[in-house]
Amino acid sequence: MAERTHILGSPQPDIPIALWEEAGWLPCELSVELPVHGLSVRDLLGLTVGSLVETEWKSGQDAPLRVNSRQIGWVEMEQMGEFLGVRLTELL
Repeated sequence: MAERTHILGSPQPDIPIALWEEAGWLPCELSVELPVHGLSVRDLLGLTVGSLVETEWKSGQDAPLRVNSRQIGWVEMEQMGEFLGVRLTELL
């Protein structure tokens, strides 16, 4: 019997893992959302290189992780040398 897995929200709950392995090369877009509330069109039009946009996200608070616009989990921001990275904290 082939090994199977359940994918959240899938119309067919059991999908053979071999099918996922075949689809492994397909591109996907991974995004992390940090909501910015109270930003007006005037504020948006006034942005220039170097502008700093304040968020209401608190340091250490998890942010939603999305693949192709669908939320799949939560991440926390982490400094990685000169870069900002994310650490996966929960998969939905």
